[in-house]
Amino acid sequence: MAVVNDMTFKMGGEAGQGADTSGHGFAKALTRAGLGVYGLQDYMSRIRGGHNFFQIRVSDRDVQATSDAVHVLMPLDLETVHEHLNEVVPGGAVIMDSRLKVDDGLLTSRGVKPVRIPLTEIAQREGGNKIMMNTASLSVAAGISGLPFEYIEQVILDNFGSRKGSKIADANIAVARAAYDEGAREFGPDFDFKLEPRPTKPRMLINGNQAIAFGAAVAGCRWISMYPMTPATTITEWLAAHHRKLGIVVKECEDEITAVLMAIGAAHAGVRAMTATSGGGLSLMVEAVGLSAMTETPLVVVDAQRAGPSTGLPTRTEQSDLQFVMHLSQGEFPRVVLTPGTVEECFQAGWRAFNFAEKYQIPVFILTDMNQSSAIRAIDPDRLSLDEVTIDRGELLTDVDLDAMTEEYLRHKLTPSGVSPRALPGHPKGIVLTTSDEHYEDGQAVEEAEMRVLQMEKRMRKLDLAAQDIRAPLVEGAADADLTLVAWGSTYGPVHEARLLLAAEGLKVNHLHYHEVWPFPTARTEQILRNSRHIVDIENNYTGQLALVIKMMTGIDIAHRVLKYSGRPFTGDEIARKVREGVLAHV
Repeated sequence: MAVVNDMTFKMGGEAGQGADTSGHGFAKALTRAGLGVYGLQDYMSRIRGGHNFFQIRVSDRDVQATSDAVHVLMPLDLETVHEHLNEVVPGGAVIMDSRLKVDDGLLTSRGVKPVRIPLTEIAQREGGNKIMMNTASLSVAAGISGLPFEYIEQVILDNFGSRKGSKIADANIAVARAAYDEGAREFGPDFDFKLEPRPTKPRMLINGNQAIAFGAAVAGCRWISMYPMTPATTITEWLAAHHRKLGIVVKECEDEITAVLMAIGAAHAGVRAMTATSGGGLSLMVEAVGLSAMTETPLVVVDAQRAGPSTGLPTRTEQSDLQFVMHLSQGEFPRVVLTPGTVEECFQAGWRAFNFAEKYQIPVFILTDMNQSSAIRAIDPDRLSLDEVTIDRGELLTDVDLDAMTEEYLRHKLTPSGVSPRALPGHPKGIVLTTSDEHYEDGQAVEEAEMRVLQMEKRMRKLDLAAQDIRAPLVEGAADADLTLVAWGSTYGPVHEARLLLAAEGLKVNHLHYHEVWPFPTARTEQILRNSRHIVDIENNYTGQLALVIKMMTGIDIAHRVLKYSGRPFTGDEIARKVREGVLAHV
């Protein structure tokens, strides 16, 4: 029996049985114990019923991906046993109610320990309600793994003490205490996987959507309009929860077209504005994005990707919108595409997007996905550095500037940079005229070919300028690597882990991670990849969309690809295994 530095807990059941809520609570307790935590929520697109689970990976180090191995399975129904028993490692445990009809031989034949405890009876006896059996189950997990009870108790007090009244808190604590003690006494001595708290300063559990919202708030975002669509909705929920303190207008619209047009209108009036959606909603916004580009109105759009096409798998993850956002809306115009892969990068994208949008007066996209939107991670708050945040509003004319102006204000003035001085409506010397048609410098519609060419070239010059602000891809690992893993966005965590696993086997391997994709960092990409012996593209889509972009921009064809399009995220073990089997075995 020894302390382990990496283990995984999984609770599963039907929607409504509390796997998600309980899982979040347990993740909070583990975070307060000073451990690295990564929590993955998985649920079906149903209001009630259907199989849901919450998986928590805990470690003595920072973790940014889920794992193939499960050490403690907590089924609230029979389906969870059938779905996930094969994931439980030898020596692991299945904590279940005494009345759950499972043949213990199925477990023991795999070297898995049945932990049968009367969870429903304890919940009813100690708390007066069988719904507390999920609290009991998690408390048994804490008991057998050695997590001190104080961390469970404190989370219960936080969740129920002030919000629901002391009676509910006391009932849950009584249930948790009884289950914890029985688990620790009856099964703890024979359970080999133990946790050891590592007290540290307070940390927070945060997901990618919350980090984007936080970044937007500190950037001065004061407007968000959206139509609810999984998995983007929690961005609005976070901003709505803090809108009074932050002074943010949150508008839930009747559809996505209205949402994006309202954001464009707010930005036209001078407000830092955004909208958030997923691929289906973005499909409806396409024409309006072109309006933003033609009128040179700053716009920030978050696309939280999910598996398509059409409704697809609405609660599953995918990275299949990259080329969509690079090319959406007819015609050609500059845009910026940010593809954050960590909580920290989501925060950075949240504030950098507004600088790009206003500095270059263009639409900017933040691409995240279902996995990154909802997966929670324990981090030090200092990781989201407010010191690095800058506000750049570009060529925005103040009232003082307009008062001093002697010439006519031209909203679409031809400039060497391609960026025209921007006045906000309302000043008598800054009458703003613009249109979705091609236009003269003063905003009047135009048909002449010469002005069309001049305005087109003006707008496209912004792309060259924006390219200077795009951050180069991150390179981690051996400088003289024999193997380069190429990826973007939320695959950062599992690819990072796969690199470490492969390096531990003696391989020289590095990881090229794109967190800002467009304008594409061509020179840096060529510099890295032309010196790479073997390259593997890793993406959550069918066609290898980043690999296609790399080939288009550099001519480098990445022959080896590890692609996943099941709607489920990668694990580090999975990537390392597929690289060994599909790449290293043939080179």
